[in-house]
Amino acid sequence: MVQSADFRSGKDHRDENFPVASRLVSARHRPAIMAFYDFARAADDIADHPSLPADDKLRQLDRMEASLTGAASDDMLSVRLREQIAERRLSPQHALDLLKAFRQDVTKNRYADWDDLIGYCTYSAMPVGRFVLDVHGEDRATWASSDVLCAVLQIVNHLQDCGKDYRALDRVYLPQDFLRAHGATTEALAEPKASPALLACLHELARRTVTYFDTQPPLTDEIKDTRLACEVAAIAALAQRLLVVLQGADPLADKVHLSRATLLAAMAGSITKTVARRLLPGGASLRRAQDFRP
Repeated sequence: MVQSADFRSGKDHRDENFPVASRLVSARHRPAIMAFYDFARAADDIADHPSLPADDKLRQLDRMEASLTGAASDDMLSVRLREQIAERRLSPQHALDLLKAFRQDVTKNRYADWDDLIGYCTYSAMPVGRFVLDVHGEDRATWASSDVLCAVLQIVNHLQDCGKDYRALDRVYLPQDFLRAHGATTEALAEPKASPALLACLHELARRTVTYFDTQPPLTDEIKDTRLACEVAAIAALAQRLLVVLQGADPLADKVHLSRATLLAAMAGSITKTVARRLLPGGASLRRAQDFRP
């Protein structure tokens, strides 16, 4: 029988922009997080498959849900996640929410405005952070800050991949009202270089994302598990650095990424600050997103 893994693109956790269950996370938590990641990666690859018909994509996602909930047991990745969830007495709701986002990817190619985009992130990104927090036994009060961070990570990916998403899938996550406000068109995403109008739109979206980042306090301050707090601090620092780049870059013409030196420096600095703040009274706190504006 066809497995969800059969549709994998070949991308894995080492290819992501941000750490996934790194060595910073306790070894006892990594199997559950990796089971969740592999489930999400397979579902995402199904939704993004270049030649699979829409009805077949939806059918495969339904099969994953059936195996996740126990209605069936014919998809191995979904069964593995189900077992990890059961072992920790967690709810499958976060994984089910992800499937809603991937079904939406199959059926919806445009987003009207910022709120529409955040609505998508509610299912495509926020469940990831919530699951990791639940695995660590963190208080649900952390969800609000986690939701914002996860949505920011998702939008950073959308900005980086906006040209590829349009050319390969005719999918545009950039809010349509942002495009219209700058006189830009979706068709401009097919060009090898962004037009001045499109570039202005992309840079405004990056700035809007920085502002959104500031709507919640840093998640690291709310997390009890120090190892998880360090990983989250590293992820937040990388997102902040990428948002700086995206406020001046052309993601159609260039691959937007951080140099290895910048990446390592941002991660090391954020981890050091997190540990210092927990060990030393009045230790320096992580800078907020506004401190990284150009």
